[in-house]
Amino acid sequence: MTAELVRGQNHTLPQTRLEIRVSAGSPVVAGATLGDENGVVRGAEWIAHPGSPQLPGLEVSQQAAAGHRLAVDLEALPETVHRVTVLLALPVGVGGPTRFGTTAAPFVAVTGLDGTEIATFTLTGLDAESAVSALELYRRQGAWKVRAVGQGYAAGLAEMLADQGLAGAAELAASIQEAVARSLARSVAPPPPRTPEGDRVRQASGPSDPGPAPAVPPQPPAASPVQPTAEPGTASAPTPGGPINYAHPRRQHAAPPTPPPTAPPAQPGQAAQPVAGDATGWSMDERLYNQIWGMFEDLARAAAAYRSAVDFAESRMDQELDRSLSDPRNRIGGAGDRAREEARAKRDELTARAREVLDRDLAQLAAEAAVVEPALPAAYAGWDNPVWHAHRIPMELPMALRLGDLHLPERTGLRIPLLVRLPLERGIWVDSGRTASEAAALLDSDRLRRLAMETAVLHAARLLAVYPPGEFSVHVIDPAGSAAGPLAPLVDACVLAGPPAAGPQGVASVLAHLTRRVDLVQMAVRAGAADSLPPDLDTGEQLLVVNDFPHGFDDRAVTQLRYLADEGPAVGVHLLMVADREDASAYGPVLDPLWRSLLRITPVADNHLADPWVGHAWTYEPPVTPPGSRVLEQVLAAVTAARRAAGR
Repeated sequence: MTAELVRGQNHTLPQTRLEIRVSAGSPVVAGATLGDENGVVRGAEWIAHPGSPQLPGLEVSQQAAAGHRLAVDLEALPETVHRVTVLLALPVGVGGPTRFGTTAAPFVAVTGLDGTEIATFTLTGLDAESAVSALELYRRQGAWKVRAVGQGYAAGLAEMLADQGLAGAAELAASIQEAVARSLARSVAPPPPRTPEGDRVRQASGPSDPGPAPAVPPQPPAASPVQPTAEPGTASAPTPGGPINYAHPRRQHAAPPTPPPTAPPAQPGQAAQPVAGDATGWSMDERLYNQIWGMFEDLARAAAAYRSAVDFAESRMDQELDRSLSDPRNRIGGAGDRAREEARAKRDELTARAREVLDRDLAQLAAEAAVVEPALPAAYAGWDNPVWHAHRIPMELPMALRLGDLHLPERTGLRIPLLVRLPLERGIWVDSGRTASEAAALLDSDRLRRLAMETAVLHAARLLAVYPPGEFSVHVIDPAGSAAGPLAPLVDACVLAGPPAAGPQGVASVLAHLTRRVDLVQMAVRAGAADSLPPDLDTGEQLLVVNDFPHGFDDRAVTQLRYLADEGPAVGVHLLMVADREDASAYGPVLDPLWRSLLRITPVADNHLADPWVGHAWTYEPPVTPPGSRVLEQVLAAVTAARRAAGR
């Protein structure tokens, strides 16, 4: 049975030797890119296009045409390839259409070698775009899937290739269009249907690996898998800027990654059994990190496909009703009623089919989450995970930290851990304002501020617990002493760098100390003279927790705080603010850059975060300890014991 995909929907491929057939209303350029485990196209040799139509496991047409057949042999692809993206573009400078909105919607079909359709996708909704990523074949849990993408680019091939991380995208796009222009006068018939016997895609000469990885992978739009929005309840649109970067920041040498565990073979007709750590990576921690990212993306795209299908069903019903009822004779009597019933029945059928696909995908993700969550290391685990009861302070910094959970309304019980990379690349703002969300508005101000500070303490404690002894210090500014209760676990465990600073003098002292550290380390780094730092300077990572900003801050202190937020992360000084933005409204737009530089989280559930793929509004759930549990005190006691053992 053919799967008719909508944008964002995926489908498992039952075989690895395929054809991808393209039909368009006017001649288009068809090509394909190869991506590594991060989705990065490592070089021009990873792209099949009319000027270079053959790659190992892949062959495309050498001309622009209204019909194409791309040959793909997934088993013949190099092991470093995890994604094949099919690209379509309008040829330039030949007098044809300049945007897809003026042509018939392109149609793409993935077929077997005998022509049997496996999945189809009609690229509707295009307008000013002159290039589009039509669909992608990607490796997931040891199997290959196809996903309908339909991402258009108004700036054409150059923008599309740059979005996949290719250096020199503009030059390559120009060379592709030039090759198309040279061959456009020649017209050739499409290749005949391929047969299963003796028809493996021809191997191009050269190494099996399409090329070395770039020295510095393209950076993601942000350091975390979500983009903060300025106002509650609004999700930011995906920011172009390249694929997500999974590269380990502390990895300096090249070696083959540890093979991930493999799932037991699935029974015919059943989905593969999920396995914790089945993604690529150097270690189990890195594989789990990448796997969580894969789950996050799959859930985002599955929900996007379902929502798109529901919108299409509603739109189709409205169109059918308009056509039927445009005839005055059908507006009364049985004909109009029958038209309405038939339109609604078709809508319900399409919606039910979309829901069936969504439920299947959600069930698979839920099964994966059930095996992944118990296998997480402490830095990735929730406070209710038993791993914390046997936690030992590590000797090496983990690659990420859990800040809470994310979920979508399609299945609120399916939670995806919100992980951010370490060291932190930006500060964190725990929003204690009652106007931030409907949930916050239901709480009184004192209760909300206490919850916000308790959330900040949990984050500070987790950071202390995952850093090696002596490599992380926590400073606290509590101008009015109002956070004494929530801060008690940190104070009692003697894990703070000093007593919480109170009053204007305390605020000024801590800010001056950390500003001096940032200045000295910056100067030493720029001069290449790290040995010249004062012997009493703590070069470990520093976290500044600020409560009730801007209470107790004068203009000079505000300027210093902004400086720390901007310059501190690069030299190991990080900011964790607990504040109500309304309290700082007297400063006007002066502090807007400060708020935008911080990752906003909330002490109560709130849907203010957006993913970088489709821009869903995700509900963020803050971390909490189980009722009656003393896990926080136990973890802080382990931090204190590790420091004493290390002589810190």
